[in-house]
Amino acid sequence: MTVMTPPQIATPAAPAGRGSFWPRIAADLTEAIAHGTYLPGQRLPSEHALAEQFGVNRHTIRRSLASLCNQGLLRVTQGSGTYVEEFAVDLVLAKRTRHQQNMAMAGLRGGLQVIDASNVRANAVQARALKVPARSTLLCLHVLAQAQSQPQPLHVSERFFPLPRFAGLEDVVRETGSITAAFNARGVSDYTRSESRITAQMPDATLAGRLRQPMNRPVLMVESVNTDMDGVPIEFATAWFAGDRITLTVSHDA
Repeated sequence: MTVMTPPQIATPAAPAGRGSFWPRIAADLTEAIAHGTYLPGQRLPSEHALAEQFGVNRHTIRRSLASLCNQGLLRVTQGSGTYVEEFAVDLVLAKRTRHQQNMAMAGLRGGLQVIDASNVRANAVQARALKVPARSTLLCLHVLAQAQSQPQPLHVSERFFPLPRFAGLEDVVRETGSITAAFNARGVSDYTRSESRITAQMPDATLAGRLRQPMNRPVLMVESVNTDMDGVPIEFATAWFAGDRITLTVSHDA
C-alpha cells in the first residue's frame, strides 16, 4: 500500500500543566478521520510526529491513540504503525431489503437522517419507475445513513414517493429514522424490492462532501424500486455508497 502524507491538522498547543489534553487530541483525530484527512487503511504519522504537531508528550499521544483503538477507529500493527480501521460493512440487497436489519446483521446501530424534503415533478425516469404520469407530484427525500460507531456515513440516498399517498412521510422518517416504520405508519405493513441496479461512478463535489470522501474515489450507485403487496410501486430510490467502506451482497432468497 502506498502511504499518502496527510495534511497537517490545525490544532492549538496543549495548555501547560493540564494532563487531560488527550481527549481533545482524540476528538481532533476523530474529526480528521471523519473529514477524510486520514483515509481508511492509511497509516497515521508516528507518535513523535503527532506529539510535535499537537505540542504534547508521547505519553499523551499514546493515550489518545489507545482510546481510538478501543473505539474501533484505529488499529495498531506491531512494527508498522497505527492505521485507520477500514470500515467494510457487508450490506445485503434482497427481496425484502430493510436498512435496520442490514445494520443489525453487520453489528451496527443507527438510522436514517433526512437532509431535506421537497415536492418535485416526476421526470421520465421517476415516472416510469413509479408508474405514474410524467410531471406528477412526488415527495423527494435526501437521506443520510449513519452508524453510531462509524465516523463516516454508510450511504446517502435520494428517494421519491408518490403523492398524495405518502404526504408527510418525511415527518415519520425524521422521528423514527426508518423508511419501513414510515411506510407502516401509512398503512404499508409489508413491501418488496422489485429491482436493484448497481453501477459505479465518480462523485461530484456535493456527493463527495456528504460521503466525506475524496472526489477521485469511485462510489457505488444502487437504483431500486420498492412495491407494496399489490405490486404498486411505492418508492424509487438512488443510493450512493463509498466503495471502500462497504460490500454489497445480492441475495436471491424470497
